[in-house]
Amino acid sequence: MKRLFVSGAVLILVYVLLAYVALPAAWTHYERQPDLASHPMVTNTAGGIPGDPLNVGLIGDREDIIRAMHAGAWFPADPVTLRSSLDIIGSVVLDRPYDRAPVSPLFYDGRREDLAYEKPVGTSARQRHHVRLWKVLETGAEQRPVWLGSATFDQGVGLSKYTGQVTHDIAPDIDAERDYFSTDLTNAGMVEAIYQVSGVGPTLNGRNGEGSRYFTDGEIRMLTLVLDGKRRSLPPETLAPPAFIQAKDRAWQGIKSMLGY
Repeated sequence: MKRLFVSGAVLILVYVLLAYVALPAAWTHYERQPDLASHPMVTNTAGGIPGDPLNVGLIGDREDIIRAMHAGAWFPADPVTLRSSLDIIGSVVLDRPYDRAPVSPLFYDGRREDLAYEKPVGTSARQRHHVRLWKVLETGAEQRPVWLGSATFDQGVGLSKYTGQVTHDIAPDIDAERDYFSTDLTNAGMVEAIYQVSGVGPTLNGRNGEGSRYFTDGEIRMLTLVLDGKRRSLPPETLAPPAFIQAKDRAWQGIKSMLGY
């Protein structure tokens, strides 16, 4: 009986070490941008509730980003004012265009987004691709500024599960929106190189600050932008992640397929 108890205790200890220490540590990689290792990978709402996770990154200065977003036909979001708030309500209710509709503020490291862009879908602001961006490093590994962002797709309008306020509901597959954003800027010829760093980590049933569900493999797609807006004719250089991250990503895809995501 004592031997059985000891064996069970050992198995529990091994499980705890693997599930909560070894595997999370193995899934963390910042080999191409080491100064990001100490940064949080989730935004917050104004009320301090965890918001959207970070899933994209850009390498370049502010002007490089503005040029790249313009080339990809993304619109800068208007500031949140009484007028813009009424305009977005009118857009949704009356089904009329508002290409620069405001986005609700999110906070990272105590400050709201530095830049916000969107790409409308359909005839109103009900559905849209959008991304919020924060400058997090003045100088990264490429000797250029590093920005992190949250790219999500607004799939409709509803009530926040946490506050009861009218808000957009995001599509749960935020990796798909990460891929859309990356492909869009790549097709515009604005990307020199692509690689991954760790983000929030694999998450099957996350909730953002408005209660919208999301799932993700937990990786951030980093895009090194072209200099001075000079379009690139060749495909960007794609830098593969470490082998254990590739294995994790393949396992994640298998889990998603098995669960019908």
